[in-house]
Amino acid sequence: MTVIIYFSRKNENFLNGQITPLTKGNTEILAEKIGQQLQAPIFEIRPQIPYPYSYTETIHVVEQEKLENLKPAFYELPIDWHYVDTLFLGFPNWCGSMPKVVSHFLESVDMSGKIIYPFCTHEGSAFGLSLIELKQRCPHAIIKLGLPVRGSRVEKADNAISHWLVQ
Repeated sequence: MTVIIYFSRKNENFLNGQITPLTKGNTEILAEKIGQQLQAPIFEIRPQIPYPYSYTETIHVVEQEKLENLKPAFYELPIDWHYVDTLFLGFPNWCGSMPKVVSHFLESVDMSGKIIYPFCTHEGSAFGLSLIELKQRCPHAIIKLGLPVRGSRVEKADNAISHWLVQ
């Protein structure tokens, strides 16, 4: 079974060089587009303590999580992992890496033998160090070519998604 799992953050985000309020996070939009093309179920990684509305305050929280190597709690996903063989994993690039809530999620599930297709949204730094972190968190998974998409271009990512999915 193939599933799409993502973490996304709406509210104030950095987009096109400025802070912009979003009603839906860029990674969520990208996950939905991938889900439409694959006709696969989509699940959201939701932190138990939501990130602040303010972009600036969120950056402070993210930096603190990295500095203290925190593991933000998240709500359990209703997935029977025994049936999952392929996972499309999406997240925003935060300060050059994957969000700590995504890292904690990966530590909580045995990804051995699973095929992972990572995708991320960013504003210029693509995956940053996220793919290295993904390999560290899931050393026995098969990690495939990822898809980085600028958040400012996510609405127009359909062709990029189609090309990525056929590779």
